[in-house]
Amino acid sequence: MSGTSSSYASLRQAGGRALSGYPAPGARRFYLALVVAITVALYYELYVVGSVAPLIMQNLQMPFGYFVIVLALSNLIGAGASLLGGLTDRVGRANLVIWGLLIVGLVTLLVLPNTHTRLSWSIATAAIGFFEGIILVATPALIRDFSPQTGRATAMGFWTIGPVLGSLFVSLVATTTLPSLQTWQSQYEICGVVGLILFVASYFLLRELPAEIRDQLMVSENDRRLVEARARQVDVEAGLRNPWSQMLHLDVVGSALGVSTMLLFYYTAVAFGVLVSVTLFGLTVQQANSLANWGWAANALSLVGFGMASDRLRVRKPFMLVGGLGALVMTGYFLLQAGQHPSYAKLAIITSLQAVFAGAAYATWMASFTETVEARNPALSATGLAVWAWIQRLVVAGSFFLLPVVVNSVTDIVQAPLTLGALHAAQAAHQPPDAALVGQLTALQHAVAVAPEQWRTWYGLCCAGIALFVALIFVMKGRWSPAAARRDQEAHDRRVSEELLQLDLRQRA
Repeated sequence: MSGTSSSYASLRQAGGRALSGYPAPGARRFYLALVVAITVALYYELYVVGSVAPLIMQNLQMPFGYFVIVLALSNLIGAGASLLGGLTDRVGRANLVIWGLLIVGLVTLLVLPNTHTRLSWSIATAAIGFFEGIILVATPALIRDFSPQTGRATAMGFWTIGPVLGSLFVSLVATTTLPSLQTWQSQYEICGVVGLILFVASYFLLRELPAEIRDQLMVSENDRRLVEARARQVDVEAGLRNPWSQMLHLDVVGSALGVSTMLLFYYTAVAFGVLVSVTLFGLTVQQANSLANWGWAANALSLVGFGMASDRLRVRKPFMLVGGLGALVMTGYFLLQAGQHPSYAKLAIITSLQAVFAGAAYATWMASFTETVEARNPALSATGLAVWAWIQRLVVAGSFFLLPVVVNSVTDIVQAPLTLGALHAAQAAHQPPDAALVGQLTALQHAVAVAPEQWRTWYGLCCAGIALFVALIFVMKGRWSPAAARRDQEAHDRRVSEELLQLDLRQRA
């Protein structure tokens, strides 16, 4: 065995987290479920800021531009950390996930609720972005390791529920607890406790595949015996040579860019959905979080449902195409609501349909992307995912830097309760408003007038991002026809049977 294999064996003995072989179906599903639960907790901690953004901005006297720049910088830091996640092809995944959980949980529970300045809040937020950037690579790599291709879209659908359920928990908990607790700090404390509970569970329960098994391509559960037999001949170090040059190709880079731009509307919903609902449609913070519940719930069901359908038909691209086009139509329709007065029910329907189509596209894209990476080199699955995570973070950061330029009306609208409170106080005292208050009222009126057009421009950019995703579907690996996909599967099964027969004959000789 190569030097890298020896190094991995030493690491395995030290960490005690690598399995001795490929797990049985029940154990494999348990590890998949645990990774999904970890992902939910992590994204709950990452996204909680969106549910209380107006309260944070008011309490810390934080302009919208400053708030968005902090989120952008956090994503830039996460982009660099994502590249470190590619190292898990060499050193394994589990320990990075476990200790990342601990650090993020402690920062969320103990540090962020005790920040009293914009600077301290910004530093703590950036720290979470760094560790989440690493885990964004390691967790889907674990999902890939434990899911043969015939069940990959379902597994990735469940993994993708992590961000979605994280968002759903954010809005559900905020809707339930904010009316009584009323502080933004309370939301960080709740999700910090959840994160630390998952750290304890993963510390004792999370395991991973040894390198010589995870570096192989596994199409179905029937490959298990052959994969384990081949493990003795796997040259781990050879598969890890020149990792970046093996991954930096159009099918990997282009598809990662496409899905990152498709999700521009999703990043907006996660970080600014409450702000959009409050500033554009006049909803309260509680109503805005309640509206978000509809979208996240629909998206969660869509991810799993379309993932299962994709695995049954053994194709990904038709689902990506229909999902992308549907998301484009619904995002465009949402764009048209800016400046109108849609009912809560209408907004809930639009949000839910947009989420359903996005789920169809994204779960199947994740499966197709990991299969595209495996077609180049299954030993570099985490490196391929690192390329995706790096590009995604750069796109998110760029969009966050751009958003305050396109939409510069938010700060005045968020500060409206303070401005109107000052006006009412002056009127109660029978005093005319001073020059500063008059300036604030004038700025508020202007912001309300220009906000719809600004948000229409932004959501127009989101539509362009979805269109780019649709165009780049065609560079990825995979069939369009279920019949052709079945023929591929049958041919693979025959090759596996023949190789196993040869293996049995050699063992008997």
